[in-house]
Amino acid sequence: MKRTLSTSALLGLLSFAASACHGAGPYGYAPTYVPTDDEEKAASGATEYDPVMFQRDPDGWRKKRVTLFGVVTGRAPGPGGGAYLTLSVRRLEPRNLCDNGNDEDSCRVTVSDKDFGVVHAVAPLRLDDDFGERSLGPGSLVRVFGTFGEDLDPADGQPVMRVATYRHWPRNFYVTRASAVHMRQ
Repeated sequence: MKRTLSTSALLGLLSFAASACHGAGPYGYAPTYVPTDDEEKAASGATEYDPVMFQRDPDGWRKKRVTLFGVVTGRAPGPGGGAYLTLSVRRLEPRNLCDNGNDEDSCRVTVSDKDFGVVHAVAPLRLDDDFGERSLGPGSLVRVFGTFGEDLDPADGQPVMRVATYRHWPRNFYVTRASAVHMRQ
């Protein structure tokens, strides 16, 4: 009898926890950043981009898998049918901003206001990111994973990354630290 009650209580508790908790969804609605499973795999062994260190040792950085967050400031057709993106490099904030501290759905992935350089990226876009209301374009936030080659952008001389995979937040689905005046943590 005791074992049955303990098992029932445990199953009830697990059922309650499962119904009370939910995933952060594709746009990371949680108090802290929640990477997707694919993102975690891509991040394994990747180095966080540092523009100062890249300038000091570009050849060393070309040998690494790199990741960075960037706000898209430009999009054009790229080689091989990909998109050629201009990114304002940002830092991920340790905590996401939330409208309501008791409601995770009010939290948004949060990046720095200040940019830390410009990077260009050639990315093969998924169909839902290529066209439509939530397509990847100026104002979007992306986390890209890839490698730098020898090529530099002809207009500004900044490095060009070949993107292997990415995560996308459409305009208005993330915030910068500037939103702290309107949102609570």
